[in-house]
Amino acid sequence: MAYRKFKADRLFDGDRFREGEILITDEKGKVEAIVPESEAGENTEQVAGILCPGLINSHCHLELSHLKNVIPPHTGLIDFLCSVVTKRGFARELIDAEIIRAEKEMEANGIVAVGDIGNTADTAAVKSSSRIRWQNFVEVLSFTDEKAVENFAHYKQVAEAMKESLKDSPVSHRTSLVPHAPYSISPDTFRMINEATSGQVISMHNQEHPAEDELYKTGGGEYLRFFKIFGMNKSPFPVTGKSSIRSVLPYFTNGQTIFLIHNTFMSEDDIIWANEYAANNGLKLVYCLCINANLYIENKVPPVDLLMKHQCDMVLGTDSYSSNWQLSIAKEMEAVKKYFPHIPDATLLQWATRNGAQAFGWNDQLGSFRKGISPGLVRLEADLSNSARLQMSNQ
Repeated sequence: MAYRKFKADRLFDGDRFREGEILITDEKGKVEAIVPESEAGENTEQVAGILCPGLINSHCHLELSHLKNVIPPHTGLIDFLCSVVTKRGFARELIDAEIIRAEKEMEANGIVAVGDIGNTADTAAVKSSSRIRWQNFVEVLSFTDEKAVENFAHYKQVAEAMKESLKDSPVSHRTSLVPHAPYSISPDTFRMINEATSGQVISMHNQEHPAEDELYKTGGGEYLRFFKIFGMNKSPFPVTGKSSIRSVLPYFTNGQTIFLIHNTFMSEDDIIWANEYAANNGLKLVYCLCINANLYIENKVPPVDLLMKHQCDMVLGTDSYSSNWQLSIAKEMEAVKKYFPHIPDATLLQWATRNGAQAFGWNDQLGSFRKGISPGLVRLEADLSNSARLQMSNQ
């Protein structure tokens, strides 16, 4: 068997940096061993910068790729949402072409798995031949209990169409129904999603704006402008007097792994409460940072230090081209490092590799340089600013 041997300026194995060691793979990228340089022998390939396992993008909206450069930065979340739901009329050819281009960009950047949000099955054709592994989150939108059964049935059909389209894909994928956000899901819809997702990996946008908490505490706030687009003059949700996460997380009771997305305005008290609720009720919470999207929309960064203080499981995502300048996990790490320079590179790389693989349940195939798996090989610039997938003989 032919082997390839890689010596990097810094070798990261998914958990830690390995000083003075060499990664050995077969020609297709399956990991054989990490050995001391003195034992590696000849024909070692030099890799400038950092060599790490393939990157995990834990949150994206591939189907919105046609909105690149359409919505200007720093509008604030409410105006951003109004723009997303009202910008229609794009040609099918443009939408499909931008989905293809975005998938190729992520693959070239070394992204090997994606947690991808979709309200349609528009991305199925691209995913069916993609080398990226996809966790498809079919996002349910249903503001009222009166429409809950009808809306849930619609998105269930979307999920079934996605599964059917991907059943013969060369890479295994998963598809689950998920709630969009506390400001778009009625109580009965939450209950239906809970029943349909027992033991599954799901996601939910969480506390992207202070108005989300205000909506549940008082029934008022800026989201009322968003609801008017859908013909509603008041909040359709119950007033609980609590924050949004405290109001909706108790709907989940069936052992789900829940990716909480953004968390930009999540308080320390809510972090403590959510972690305690999950631990006491058989749930697993994963906190996904999409810092460049937060900067794009609100020009604000998430409470990273608080999440770390309370030992939250953390991963990274890009969000969509409607709210980011690129689809690059390297750029997400670079941005976190800029605003939180005290965070070690090894921690950022764990969020980008091992943590995502574990949270999605793919750690037996991705996220680390363990013998016998093919996680993808990625070269990063030393400052984490750019990444590229190394090409192997089967690629």
